[in-house]
Amino acid sequence: MFGIVRPCRHRLGEKLTAQWTAHLCGLCLALRGDHGQLARIVTNYDGLLISVLTEAQADPGGSTGRRTAGPCPLRGMRTASVAHGEGARLAAAVSLVLASAKVRDHVADGDGLLARRPVALAARRVAAGWDRAGARTGSDVGFDTAVLVDAVDRQTGIESLAGPGTPILTVTEPTETATAAAFAHTAVLAGQPRNAAPLAEAGRLFGRLAHLLDAVEDREADAASGAWNPLTATGTSLDEARRLADDAVHGIRLALREAEFTDGGLAHRLLVHELPNSVRRAFGTPSCAHGSHPYAPPGAPGAPGGPTPPEPPRRDRRGLLAGCAVWLGLACTCQLCCGTYEDPWTRERKEGCLHNCDCDCCDCCECCNCCSCGGEDGCCSGCDCGCDC
Repeated sequence: MFGIVRPCRHRLGEKLTAQWTAHLCGLCLALRGDHGQLARIVTNYDGLLISVLTEAQADPGGSTGRRTAGPCPLRGMRTASVAHGEGARLAAAVSLVLASAKVRDHVADGDGLLARRPVALAARRVAAGWDRAGARTGSDVGFDTAVLVDAVDRQTGIESLAGPGTPILTVTEPTETATAAAFAHTAVLAGQPRNAAPLAEAGRLFGRLAHLLDAVEDREADAASGAWNPLTATGTSLDEARRLADDAVHGIRLALREAEFTDGGLAHRLLVHELPNSVRRAFGTPSCAHGSHPYAPPGAPGAPGGPTPPEPPRRDRRGLLAGCAVWLGLACTCQLCCGTYEDPWTRERKEGCLHNCDCDCCDCCECCNCCSCGGEDGCCSGCDCGCDC
């Protein structure tokens, strides 16, 4: 699972978490339905934004765009209401081409096993197949994926010519163009052509942000491996990258204000509230866990200078083989991902990895504090995000 918008369930709340999961599962099932089981591996967090935006603009009196999906191991063998229709299929087409571009990029950089020629050749064939599959699905929903493929092709040429002094926005332009086209087409699918221009602007800035954050997160690893990195190659400082990222977040918020949504709660939450968290995460802003107490008064247990919290009661540990057997059972039922379970060996109560998050301390378990921004530029001006504040 890749993508920069990785929301925390605690911030989303029960209602929006259910909607977000419906789009995630809908994207996965659209990939399987049109392109087979292997295609499901390209399911990604950013691709589902296409499905979210399409539904956010849809006529509430029309089709709900939902269906009941059968039991799935990734949901602990539970049924679920999932998104389906043209929005999910467009998201699938974009995800296939996006994944193809990432594979090509890893092949070009010689990452890991892809440094071996036979593996690289096989990866290129898979990527080419995803390009064709994305084009077929895109054509079915009236979207020409040639703009995405062209962006991928131009990206390679631009990177080969870029050097110290090259504006970083020259390097991000192909990604901006591709995401602008995908965001704008959601307005066409939803029958809201007036939204195409503001959503194209939001998509352009989202593409810029995704490219920048990917470069920031990979900067140290690329330096260690000698791989090409846009920030290093162009001599762009982290301060400048942060400025551009913050500007993109602000621009997306302004662009979304110009679009008309019938139910924009989830889209607003992901693109207005979660993107700043993505920026903080990429630039290394510390985050907190929900089990901690960041506002504990001095002297309280767990606070600086306070007494050490008492040790939890010890439980009888399982042996190695017994623990492995329990772990296998948990993995087969996906409780390790989606449920609440006892540690196979220590018997400690734990939550699946999908319950974990990287909330920033300022809004972690509290009513979202965005409403205090104030002024007409406050991020909750005209907010329909489900906040109770």
